[in-house]
Amino acid sequence: MRRPPLTPHAVIQAAADLADTTGLADVTLSAVARELGVRTPSLYGHVRDLAALRDGVTILALGELADRAGDAVAGRSGRDALAALCDAHRGYARTHPGRWESLQRRAGDAVVRSDEAARSSRALAAVLRGYGIDDSDRVHATRLIGSFVNGFLHLEHVGSFAHSAPPADASWAKLIDRLDDVLTRWSGEVEQ
Repeated sequence: MRRPPLTPHAVIQAAADLADTTGLADVTLSAVARELGVRTPSLYGHVRDLAALRDGVTILALGELADRAGDAVAGRSGRDALAALCDAHRGYARTHPGRWESLQRRAGDAVVRSDEAARSSRALAAVLRGYGIDDSDRVHATRLIGSFVNGFLHLEHVGSFAHSAPPADASWAKLIDRLDDVLTRWSGEVEQ
């Protein structure tokens, strides 16, 4: 059986799949080379180093999440859009835990400047526009939503909610309601 050609995309895809299976910490150049059935030096024609490999996984994840989030919020506003956005992130984290983990690290310049990073922020920007949040406050509201989503999903992933009732789904819905309350009142309460 012929091995598919080695390309930058194939290397990044293999790294992302490995991250989902074993965790981002296990994504090394040698581990990806083993997955692809090649020797480690063969990868250097496609990725510069480990940081570039992991940044590639992050860019891939941003693009995939941008697609999901954009589809989820399309045609919605207010709490419906907020819930759809948060649910898209939660679903992605559950389906692709290693890729999600790649989004929880300090990204390199290639990630920050990528089209995928720009696309990933559009759904959130649309949600915030629906709440009438000024551009000058958008970064603060973005950090609030990101802190909620990332914090909750991390705690859920490590099992912190498994020891008490009610189930995490009930808390998720209630916290989205509270977040909606804050965002609804934002423009009248937050100092510019």
